[in-house]
Amino acid sequence: MRAEAQAHVDQIRSALDLLRRFLDWDRALRRLDELNARVEDQSLWDDPKAAQEVMRERRRLDEAIGATRKIQQELDDTIELMEMAEAEDDEGLVDDAVTSLAALAERAERDKVTALLAGEADANDTYVEVNAGAGGTESQDWAEMLQRMYSRWAERHGMKVELVDYHAGEQAGIKSATLLLKGENAYGYAKTESGVHRLVRISPYDSSARRHTSFASVWVYPVIDDDIDIEVNEGELRIDTYRASGAGGQHINTTDSAVRITHLPTGIVVACQNQRSQHKNKAEAMKMLKARLYEAELQRREAAADAEHAAKTDIGWGHQIRSYVLQPYQLVKDLRTGVTSTSPSDVLDGDLDRFMAAALSQKVTGETVEVEDVD
Repeated sequence: MRAEAQAHVDQIRSALDLLRRFLDWDRALRRLDELNARVEDQSLWDDPKAAQEVMRERRRLDEAIGATRKIQQELDDTIELMEMAEAEDDEGLVDDAVTSLAALAERAERDKVTALLAGEADANDTYVEVNAGAGGTESQDWAEMLQRMYSRWAERHGMKVELVDYHAGEQAGIKSATLLLKGENAYGYAKTESGVHRLVRISPYDSSARRHTSFASVWVYPVIDDDIDIEVNEGELRIDTYRASGAGGQHINTTDSAVRITHLPTGIVVACQNQRSQHKNKAEAMKMLKARLYEAELQRREAAADAEHAAKTDIGWGHQIRSYVLQPYQLVKDLRTGVTSTSPSDVLDGDLDRFMAAALSQKVTGETVEVEDVD
């Protein structure tokens, strides 16, 4: 077999192995049989909500298992065709087989990412909250760079972006901002960005041209739909109102339309000021609070599942650190992925999908992720 063809075959098999490990193949097959049996039981539909949960789980498993089997079958057929073509010394047919393998390898990578986005809320829209860390103007400028990066990435991937909350910095950048990304698998793609992001660069705000390290935190949590019921006790909330910040206009800086809600038992704080009325901002903030509570529950379940399977990783969804170095001549290097580009936006836009797949792969295989330390 040609080296080119063998490389495609190895790539496809690697994707299939990852998919099977992620699905826990034998358990997934047994679970699908159980779900099929439950669907055939008419008593299931006595509880419509439970029936919907069963149907959603069955659909996810069926699609993931079906995609894996289809890729495996096409791979076997193409390898057999290539071996026959090589035996008959038919170069044209061998070339066709290599082309088919290349296309199958690309599809396997896409299906791998889609299958890995099999979480309960991966298909939902998502909130992305960016907060500047310690460091004053430097960190606030870095937080604004991240906010622009996520906005541009989402727009280039066909998602709709809404600015839910925004607090400008005193001199430059932002203190905090919350984006709402609407699109297919928005939460699944963005959830690996949760954590602390660090930038090292020669500061444009330092007259001595010294190197500064800036930090900004990113929190990603899914928008919950009508199928997910989150109960919030009004007595456990502290609701504050304040004047919205912005460029001006009706109801901006003139009325206390902005709303901040604090969930006292957990300390979770959400805020919204993009609507003109206090009532609408409160409703949106309540949605954000429920989303944060649901995301916290997802993390609790994930931690319990990891403990059950003794799967240990050094960096989890909410604990990773991504580091960037802004080098001379405006070159940016992402120390986690090793990608170098001419702007932070290009780094994120060109590598977020691949980074998400790599992060999921590391979680499945239990690999340790090393992050370079920058002084």
